[in-house]
Amino acid sequence: MTGSTDGGLALALMATTAYNSGLIVEKQALGRLPEISGRRIVALALTLGSSPRWLAGFALMLCGLAFQVLALTLAPVTVVQPVMASGVAVVLILSRLVLREHLGRGEFVYVVVMALSVILLALSAGGVAAEVGHRFSSAWMAAVTIGSVLLGLAAGASALRAGSRRHGPPVTGVSYGVATGLLYGVAALAIKAMSGAILHRHGAASILIAVLSSPYLYIMAGCSAAGLLLFQTALQRCRISIVAPVSNVLGSIYFMVVGTWLFHERLPSNPMLLALRFVGIVIAGCVVVLLSRQGATEPADVAVPGLSARRSESGVTKGEVHGPGRSAA
Repeated sequence: MTGSTDGGLALALMATTAYNSGLIVEKQALGRLPEISGRRIVALALTLGSSPRWLAGFALMLCGLAFQVLALTLAPVTVVQPVMASGVAVVLILSRLVLREHLGRGEFVYVVVMALSVILLALSAGGVAAEVGHRFSSAWMAAVTIGSVLLGLAAGASALRAGSRRHGPPVTGVSYGVATGLLYGVAALAIKAMSGAILHRHGAASILIAVLSSPYLYIMAGCSAAGLLLFQTALQRCRISIVAPVSNVLGSIYFMVVGTWLFHERLPSNPMLLALRFVGIVIAGCVVVLLSRQGATEPADVAVPGLSARRSESGVTKGEVHGPGRSAA
């Protein structure tokens, strides 16, 4: 079917603004909370639930997800997801203005290049209405989902293990970003599948029944919950200006590539647009790899409330503390 591209783009813009603004509010809240860990789920939930500021940020993120579902009913993955990925700019601007985080010169170049890849992906969508795919193979969806979730959980477990080693190498925001990017990418696939279930429903009751009876609601909830636990730990220990772009862009590229294939949405027929799509994906992937390598060779400390041993994050001057109400060196 042909979607309303303008309406989908508008909803996607609202979604990414709400979602990434929520991340900044959560980061502010986490700077004032005791240490949290993805390994202590009950304690983590109680700590986060006790913070009105964190709950406000979480509510903004939920609004963003709701707008994303609506956007995907009107426009294809290849139109919506580049706009969602443009939330990198929102995070970078607000992290500088609100959180006063500083990027090293090399990191700044990498993140700017990553933002360029998002622009290329957006340009590759063209500007005309495109076919929105909602049909997919359940078997292929299951295979892709299971494999991706296992990879994401393995990456997350590795980051948590490395963070618990007192004398081990520092954990960077990149490692958390890769893990959460995969988990959020699978959640986005589930959202896309769910959007097809409500497409031809009329009335609130019919839509609610369709959503609650869909297995993809629970896949989305499970992956989002796992990603949330890891992401909140990363936000408290690492800089959002590193974690969020890596997670956002990796998750977006994963969703664009896998979602286009699974839902049978056509690639651009124009060779120039197809080349822009390919170059944007390759650039973003290379930047993630380079950031990961830099994070392993240029460690620095990030203060976490309640930690006696401070864990490290690449590119931060030793002794520098970031967050609301704290001055950066």
